[in-house]
Amino acid sequence: MLILSRKTGQSISIGKDITIKILHIEGERVQLGISAPKDMKVLRTELYEEISGENRYAVDITKNEILEKYLISMQRNKKEYRNV
Repeated sequence: MLILSRKTGQSISIGKDITIKILHIEGERVQLGISAPKDMKVLRTELYEEISGENRYAVDITKNEILEKYLISMQRNKKEYRNV
């Protein structure tokens, strides 16, 4: 992790496309301005983690639905096989 000290009005560049500028400092709060390409999402960490968690939950539900449908199909096939 790179650790830098910056004052209000100063900025940090990440690559050629991203700039983070210190806009305001008050007590323990720092207001940042972030310039990045429009196709790059910039999210607060807590929001990113919430979205990631929801995506993992959705994938788990989808996997469970697929497994449930597969088991039902196997049970039907087993019953049909017995009746032949």
